[in-house]
This record gives sequence, C-alpha cells and structure tokens, in this order.
Amino acid sequence: MAVITKYVVEHKGVEKLVTTDKKEAEKYDRMLDVADNLSEYLLAKGVDLEENVLEDISILLSKNKDDVGKLFKGAQAQVLLQDEESKVVDIDKKKA
Repeated sequence: MAVITKYVVEHKGVEKLVTTDKKEAEKYDRMLDVADNLSEYLLAKGVDLEENVLEDISILLSKNKDDVGKLFKGAQAQVLLQDEESKVVDIDKKKA
C-alpha cells in the first residue's frame, strides 16, 4: 500500500484545490489571500458589486497579477492577450 500526502486548500469553508505538490498548494493559497485583500480594498473604495462577481474579479486579477502589472506600466491589453494565446498553442503542440 502506498502512502500519498495530499494538500488541500480551503477558502471560506470550500475546498478549492487538492494536490500532492506542496509548493503548488502554497502558491494557490497565496493567490487566494491576495484575492481576499483585493476584494476588501475594492469594497472599501466603494465598488458595489455582488459578492460572487467581486470574488471572481479579485481572483482573476490575482491569478493574472503579472499581466495586470504590465497594463499599469502601459502595455496594451491586446498584446498581452495575443501572447497568452500563443502560449496556449505552444502547450497544445507539445501535448500532440
């Protein structure tokens, strides 16, 4: 019988990720912490959105923090989106 260590990331009482990779679990947990901080900040600044929409936006921004940072530095969204599409194509080619 094999023993497998699993790391479970819970957020607000909901299981969000189960993995055997400790670093991946920690990275995902940090991303959720950043998303919580973004939600709190947006609420404090008067952004009035439904809770689920606010959470979705905060998670999206947190997951894409590098690209969001580039946007603040003047990068064009279309360029970043095209770069992202080319990465997906490259990954698909490697799988084939």
